[in-house]
Amino acid sequence: MRFFRFLYNKYFLTALAFVVFMTFFDQNDWFSQRDRKAQLEEINGNISFLNRRIDTLNGDYEALRHDPAALERYAREHYRMKRDSEDLFIVEPKQ
Repeated sequence: MRFFRFLYNKYFLTALAFVVFMTFFDQNDWFSQRDRKAQLEEINGNISFLNRRIDTLNGDYEALRHDPAALERYAREHYRMKRDSEDLFIVEPKQ
């Protein structure tokens, strides 16, 4: 009987209503917070991937600026450049 009196206490009911409202109906409810946390983790993963990619591209850029062999390899691969004494055969895979 004493337990039921505790359930009808106005402070307990107010606190319970507040917890239910904050958990399910508020703009910042638990489900929204969980979704935002998942989005934040995905964005942080993208940021770290892009930072690694930037480091790789900066290394490639420095190699192209200072290494003539790397510059020649890049020109041959991407722009299909060749020397005068060479023949260039381009083989593309079937699609």
